Amino acid sequence: MTVLHGWSFPRLMGAAAAVVATALTLPAVAASPDQAKTPLHFVLVTKVGHPWFDQVHEGAQAAARMITSQTGRPVTIDYRNPSRATIPLQQEMLRQAIATKPDGIFIDLLDSAQLNPLLRQARDQGIGLALFDSKSPADLPITTVGNDDCRLARLASERLATLLEGKGDVAIMQGVPTAPNHAIRFRCHQEALQRFPGIRVVATPIDEDSIALAERQAVDTMKAHPGLRGWVASDASGPVGIGRAIQRLGLQGRVKAVGLDDVPELVGFVRSGVVESSMATRPRTQGYWAVLSLWQQSLQAPVIERIDTGITVVK
Repeated sequence: MTVLHGWSFPRLMGAAAAVVATALTLPAVAASPDQAKTPLHFVLVTKVGHPWFDQVHEGAQAAARMITSQTGRPVTIDYRNPSRATIPLQQEMLRQAIATKPDGIFIDLLDSAQLNPLLRQARDQGIGLALFDSKSPADLPITTVGNDDCRLARLASERLATLLEGKGDVAIMQGVPTAPNHAIRFRCHQEALQRFPGIRVVATPIDEDSIALAERQAVDTMKAHPGLRGWVASDASGPVGIGRAIQRLGLQGRVKAVGLDDVPELVGFVRSGVVESSMATRPRTQGYWAVLSLWQQSLQAPVIERIDTGITVVK
């Protein structure tokens, strides 16, 4: 794995521990004796069960261990995955999370507007909030942890255009159109590819953040467009499904794909040459810093607007 910019996860963990240990000496965020003995309960709400979110959970657990080692406070991470990436299921997950009265909730939104009332309800109840891999509603500032989604898409699309020498039919896998991060990436993929006159976007299938559906959509798209030369995606499910479809149809080498993220199956496709490369969003780092943000909120620290975790290139 090649790092485009930023630090490796282990080095980041050590630096973060030093930073927050220093922060504990500041009166504004110092824990009271009672707080120091009180367990912390944070809830992770995802879009759907997925290997990408498992990595977010791993990062969150690492942050929980660091907080306990620094403060002696037990920390639990309640990991909640909807069975499908639908707004009603995520709303229900968020309602259930609020009902447990946790110290904080961190969530990857499927729809900013429709989840907004529940986010407000949580805040009104004094529950800390953080978003990861998402965008805060315009009228409800919440700490967001992630990266520049438009830059992520531009890097992938420009890499694909370079591989294709600026010409050919391509497709963009959309993900979940209502999800803020997927929508931004899709739009920026389109804008980046429009700068290459020889490239034509011929299909924009939707996979609803399902690897199985992404594979079916990719197979159908390549059968409908036998001259298709390349793929980019707006979510982490898309490139895995695309890789499976390329392999299934025997199109390795003929169809170029630039993926998104670094879930194990996709990394395997990159190593075997089925997918050329991938732009990764550092899910473990996102989970880590989301939990640190919630912990600091529990100590009445000022809320940070955005934590940028950077982008890596897997090739």
